[in-house]
Amino acid sequence: MKTIYVLNGPNLNLLGKRQPQIYGHETLDDVQRLCADACAKGVTIRMLQSNYEGQIVDWVHEAREDGCGIVINPAALTHTSIAILDALNTVEGPVIEVHISQVHKREPFRHHSYVSHRSDGVIAGLGTEGYAAAVRRICQLIHVET
Repeated sequence: MKTIYVLNGPNLNLLGKRQPQIYGHETLDDVQRLCADACAKGVTIRMLQSNYEGQIVDWVHEAREDGCGIVINPAALTHTSIAILDALNTVEGPVIEVHISQVHKREPFRHHSYVSHRSDGVIAGLGTEGYAAAVRRICQLIHVET
């Protein structure tokens, strides 16, 4: 069984409650179901969320050893975390960066992503469906039929 790590950064535990006009009404549980449904046969999801940068770095290290790819929504850490970028640079498998909102239509500070320097793809503005698209893409990149 192959595992795709789906890593979520700060405040995404409030998904569905926080600024629904920007992030929608779906929760992380809804995202987990979307991702599981998008998986190819023989692939599972490990959905994780933390408000702490170091915890996300630790999960990237875990995914490096135990996963076949990473879907990451680093949230606000997208724009600040060289530590997450450095951790992702140690990963050999595919990395897809996801943002629920269209970050390029928002504040200028959200236009820069350190994570994009390592990502094999970036999905922004598709709402939570972006996660499912990222899972499907990783399944393609690791040559598993969806």
